[in-house]
Amino acid sequence: MSGRVRPIEKFAQAAAQCSTEATAYGKCVVADYNSVQKDMCATEFIRLKDCFLAASKKK
Repeated sequence: MSGRVRPIEKFAQAAAQCSTEATAYGKCVVADYNSVQKDMCATEFIRLKDCFLAASKKK
């Protein structure tokens, strides 16, 4: 088997490094889950996305 990393493994590794951002985003969504609106947690989502992107570029 080659040393190739599957995309889901790369995502899992990135997710493991972004637990703080994931927690903040989850808390934001759950805080008012009965009336979720577009861009309600945009700031937290952007931080989580940026963390995933940065973590997935690391080797």
